[in-house]
Amino acid sequence: MTNRRKFFKTCAPTVFMASCPSILSGKNPNSRLRVGVMGLSRGMAHIAGFSGINNAEIVYVCDVDKKRLASGVKYAADRQGGKEPIGVTDFREILEDKAVDVLSIAAPNFWHAPASILACDAEKHVYVEKPGSHNANESQLIVEAARKNKCLVQMGNQRRSLPSFREGIGKIREGVLGNLRYARCWYTNRRPSIGIGKNIPVPDWLDWKLWQGPAPDRPYKNNLVHYNWHWHWHYGGGELGNNGVHALDIARWGLGVDFPMRITCNGGRYHFKDDQETPDTADATYDFGKVGISWHGSSCLQRKHEKNSFVSIYGDKGVMAFESSGYRIYDMDGKVIEENVPPFTDLPHFENFADGIREGSELNAEISDAQKSAMMCHLGNIAYRTRTEISFDPKTQRITDNSKAENLWGREYREGWEPKV
Repeated sequence: MTNRRKFFKTCAPTVFMASCPSILSGKNPNSRLRVGVMGLSRGMAHIAGFSGINNAEIVYVCDVDKKRLASGVKYAADRQGGKEPIGVTDFREILEDKAVDVLSIAAPNFWHAPASILACDAEKHVYVEKPGSHNANESQLIVEAARKNKCLVQMGNQRRSLPSFREGIGKIREGVLGNLRYARCWYTNRRPSIGIGKNIPVPDWLDWKLWQGPAPDRPYKNNLVHYNWHWHWHYGGGELGNNGVHALDIARWGLGVDFPMRITCNGGRYHFKDDQETPDTADATYDFGKVGISWHGSSCLQRKHEKNSFVSIYGDKGVMAFESSGYRIYDMDGKVIEENVPPFTDLPHFENFADGIREGSELNAEISDAQKSAMMCHLGNIAYRTRTEISFDPKTQRITDNSKAENLWGREYREGWEPKV
């Protein structure tokens, strides 16, 4: 594909690589973009996003679930005038096709970094769902892979591209809140028990070995696929890595900070006695020196009487409360003085990614910055699992003086699947 990498544009200073390659010929906003989508639950939104972009085509869809694969082929065809994509169960078939420009990854978290790294090695640009990595080591590897191969990698924290959020952050930069002090993040849900799983034969519609992919093999059980893997450390990162990453990213963006120095996380599995390993209730705190961030998650009790915002940024002159799709500014007396809360759409994030490939424009969730937010989730989970306060060196980007925590920095892999850069 190197013959298609003729255009280079210097990136913004926050991006570490020297140049941003365009895989398409020239600086043409109408160049055709050929996309393969991996993982067809959240991936259906990827199909909708890319098919909403001018002159983009879904040429492959991939899932290890044959039923989802058939639905994905049909949905993509319906979205693009009857033109069916090729359906595959192994995403590596997509990487082998030199005509493909993008791999869009919506598989489980433990696939995010390994698949992204292989895609970068195959000279594909990557759109990857949050958190983009299963653990702290992968958080660094995915960035290294993007830099080594000069590929664009955008993480799916879509609010980075919402005009309302960008407007709100702009107002913070202009000083509407005065000196910034703190940010609080809030998430609640009403998730039921996942029960006690039983080891049963693998369903004929599922490729269990390929579903696990880089994760060491474990017996199939009937309460894991397709969502409850989130609540097992072997596969997921709990609610902090599932939804916390969205809020922490906005908080970090709003405060203008990178890596925390001290991290704590306390909570537990309080609501049910079942197979869930991750906490259903937790409080994570992050100290950056001059400012701080907290995240509260309540997965099994919505607490509807508590009217807290998704993210609140606190300053000496007021508060900016971000909701799912916009913001409200409150003065020090709690009065709303300005607001912009339009309907939510993730289309601008896909458009921004396409513009980066076609025109060399700056990505709104470029992987090196996005993984700073993912790292906060990994560090919070490590603090929870070790029951210790984590000290983190922002310069070396490593945990200090905590051997228990350092043991959770990475993970073991199935033979042949360990990501390498």
